[in-house]
Amino acid sequence: MQIVELDIKLPYEGRGKILNRLYEKVRGKIRDIHFFPPTLEGISEIRMEIVEDDAPKLLSELKRIIKNGKITFRVLSEA
Repeated sequence: MQIVELDIKLPYEGRGKILNRLYEKVRGKIRDIHFFPPTLEGISEIRMEIVEDDAPKLLSELKRIIKNGKITFRVLSEA
């Protein structure tokens, strides 16, 4: 098990549909989540910590969901 921090940057428009699909993938695994207001360019940021067994597999699934955004992740701890 790993605790992974995901930093997701995506356009503010259409964020609701993407968040709905994103929540279906990480439901029950979220430890902490922060929503930041959009920038002047209209980019919204979501930072979340999740508990995951296979982080690279989850990252590839999330990249298929979030096509217009950017996802970065880092492993905070391994258990």
